[in-house]
Amino acid sequence: MLTNMKGWEWLIIVALILLLFGAKRLPDAARGLGRSMRIFKAETKGLAGGEAVAAVEPAAVEPAAAAESTAPAASSEKPTDA
Repeated sequence: MLTNMKGWEWLIIVALILLLFGAKRLPDAARGLGRSMRIFKAETKGLAGGEAVAAVEPAAVEPAAAAESTAPAASSEKPTDA
């Protein structure tokens, strides 16, 4: 079915996808699909080799943790009068 499609048919399909999802969401969707395929590939290699392979995921940085590390540390100690 897909092998019989001509250039203008592919153009219509691409235009419909752009209209449905929008140009801003397509790169995020492609990135998510790529990550999913990478994890799936790693898992299937682990099953074929007979060993368990941990899923490969990028390290996520929490926004709060990143903000704390760049902010100057405030001292919580009160000065004592001696």
